[in-house]
Amino acid sequence: MYENIINTMLPAINKNGINAPDYQTILNGWKTIFRDIYGEDIYIESDSKDGVFLSLIAYVVHGCNNAIIASYNSFSPATAVGEGLSRNVKINGITRKSPSNSTVDVLITGRAGTIIRNASVRDDIGNTWSLPDEVTIDMHGQVIVTAMCQKTGAIGALPHTITQIATPTLGWQTVTNPAAATLGRGVETDAELRIRQAVSVALPSKTIMDGLIGAIANLHGVSRYQGYDNDMDETDENGIPAHNIALVIDGGDSKEIAQTILIKKTPGIPTFGTTSEIVTDNSGNKKTINFYRPTLVPIYVEIQIKPFVGYTSDIGNNIRTEISNYINSLYIGDGIYVTRLFVPANLCNKNGSQTYEVLFVVAGKSASTIGAANINIAFNEAPTCSPENIKIVTVLE
Repeated sequence: MYENIINTMLPAINKNGINAPDYQTILNGWKTIFRDIYGEDIYIESDSKDGVFLSLIAYVVHGCNNAIIASYNSFSPATAVGEGLSRNVKINGITRKSPSNSTVDVLITGRAGTIIRNASVRDDIGNTWSLPDEVTIDMHGQVIVTAMCQKTGAIGALPHTITQIATPTLGWQTVTNPAAATLGRGVETDAELRIRQAVSVALPSKTIMDGLIGAIANLHGVSRYQGYDNDMDETDENGIPAHNIALVIDGGDSKEIAQTILIKKTPGIPTFGTTSEIVTDNSGNKKTINFYRPTLVPIYVEIQIKPFVGYTSDIGNNIRTEISNYINSLYIGDGIYVTRLFVPANLCNKNGSQTYEVLFVVAGKSASTIGAANINIAFNEAPTCSPENIKIVTVLE
């Protein structure tokens, strides 16, 4: 009898996806039914008992509709969230990345053939970094391995600050880190997981380079990556030799990265880079795989603002955080376009965005060289910025 009205309260699936009425539409539908049953003079506003009863029924229907929509959306990585997204991407053979530890490549020197087992090193401020279970110093008296910080999270280490041997071993002489550590991170966000899922489906792709990059992206600890394929007969503008591939990879274990490159790259194609690892193929042959670790380029920013009523130092800190997050999210090799910094500087309608006006923004690779010019980043460099590198100047008029 009231099927037509009831149908307007329920979710519907069509060519455009799923949709459902809002709470007020559902409540009005129930009021229409009640007036038809009990008469137009029945009082069913929100301050009556019958009105409260109808609002509770409408609330239950609205909640069920939302649950159905969430269930529908959970079937696609593009719309699933939280645990639903985590389960969805398992179809692609990937899982949400858990919190990770900072990693760093360390150069160990000592007597050739020395075997170092279950060892660790220490940085200048006392953080301990674990080496692989077994490390063998090569015939040249040195070896590069990936050390992992024993603390979870973003533990930093500047170049040449990990110099202490925490577990002395006969034949092991020195240790240092030629480059800065790759910072650990928190749990992978939904947005980051969606991007990685899209990349991972390139694993069985027709383009071998796409498949290689997809495999690298799926390795534990890898945060940023970039691939270059020089298929020309001469060295390209990045200095990559003819018919070589070069991968720039931030984070991850060096041995695991090299093994993945060996398995996924085109046979016979050389690899180019400043980090080298010797790995074994399926036939037992030892192969040298080369790749780059990105050089981190610190970025300094100065922003001039005109504060209005309501502006506080906390809002200034939020501005610094937004700009820092934007720069740190850029890909390897991405330059800094100064005008694009206005977007994070304006907080994009977030709390406090109406309490100031951005007058200008300048940036540079050091505090003394900031300017309005864009900043070029080399193919094997990655921009980085901490909130402390951002200066806010307030102008009172």
